[in-house]
Amino acid sequence: MTQMIRLPVGITPNLFGMSYGLAGLSGCWSYAALLRVAPGAVADVLFVITAVVWLLLLAAYVSDVPRRPGGWRAELSDPVQAPFVSLAPIVGMLLSIGLMPHAPAAGRSLFGLFAAATIVLAGWLTGQWIMGGLDLDRLHPGYVLPAVAGGLIAAIGAATAGWPGLARVFFGFGLVSWLLIGSIILARLYFRPPLPAQLQPTLAIDVAPPALAGIAYLAVTRGRVDAAAFVLGGYTLLTALVQVRLIGVYRRLRFTPGFWAFAFPYAAVATFTLHWLAYARPPAYQVWVWLVLLAITVFIAALAAETATALARHRFLPQPR
Repeated sequence: MTQMIRLPVGITPNLFGMSYGLAGLSGCWSYAALLRVAPGAVADVLFVITAVVWLLLLAAYVSDVPRRPGGWRAELSDPVQAPFVSLAPIVGMLLSIGLMPHAPAAGRSLFGLFAAATIVLAGWLTGQWIMGGLDLDRLHPGYVLPAVAGGLIAAIGAATAGWPGLARVFFGFGLVSWLLIGSIILARLYFRPPLPAQLQPTLAIDVAPPALAGIAYLAVTRGRVDAAAFVLGGYTLLTALVQVRLIGVYRRLRFTPGFWAFAFPYAAVATFTLHWLAYARPPAYQVWVWLVLLAITVFIAALAAETATALARHRFLPQPR
């Protein structure tokens, strides 16, 4: 199985997982600020940090790919890395959503641009997978990123921008894609050999679709908690429990850039949890909100610290060949 994985060269698209995870953390703090539990300045600072990381990665990646054998065509047809290319415009959408409260016109314009790029890229990659004849064993949970995560985040952004019709379209785009692509990925995980070690962190991505679908559903329905919301909450709970079972698998892995696959999915679960806390209002409600915030912040800060250490020791970035 390991022979089927192309060794990374230069800046690989999965490195956008860093800005993706930071954007997820920013969104979690932003929702806590909306609940008037946490200061909004924290979310603003995190969005700025996210934008800096994303811009640096984007500049390096866009300048690096044309110098590789096959250029963009090879990048978009790679069976392992191609799904992660979609993270570049997806993070652009998340940053645009964070900009909307401060500069509505600019935020909406940028969101429209990145949403269009995300949807077009999702369509292109899906067509590529149909025509390219995918090997089932090469499939990994990252394949949900272009259409599923892209569509659901686009739904959240469109609802935030005040475009309810477009939000519903994007929600359908992401939800149906999740039902189809997610089923294929689960079948691969259930019935085929385990993922190779370098791809096992992508198992964390499985927790993101139900949480994102739940957040998107609440955004599209303007916070309506009904049977559909409870269904998505229940399935999110199941996927979170699966992650607990996988801790033993994760602990055996060596730290790599792939570990950033944990960041956004867990941040999405944390944000969805805040929605449920806001709905249920349990005793000591604000304490529970802070516990969730601190837990996800400490987790992603630990990833950032480990990344800084690996960078200092020249063990983090893929080495060109």
